[in-house]
Amino acid sequence: MTKKAHSILRLPVITEKSTFQKEKNQTLTFKVAGDANKIEIKAAVEKIFKVKVASVRTANFHGKLRRQGRYAGHRSDWKKAYVTLKKGEKMFEFSEAL
Repeated sequence: MTKKAHSILRLPVITEKSTFQKEKNQTLTFKVAGDANKIEIKAAVEKIFKVKVASVRTANFHGKLRRQGRYAGHRSDWKKAYVTLKKGEKMFEFSEAL
């Protein structure tokens, strides 16, 4: 792996939906680097959190147009990764793992 694991995983996404996925499906959700692929994401999660990963799904999000009066700008594009842990792996809280 050429990139650092902490530069691939930017931050965890903590929403109602991601919390539900975490409890029911053993799936973690992360905001990741835009150029990271599934293999790099899997290796980074296994290295940082010391768990075994079953699968990784990714989704690209395009930044929205935002206006402030007559001025307009765009939010940044970003990428989300859904990481499913293997059966039997212990689920952890982000506050204790980092």
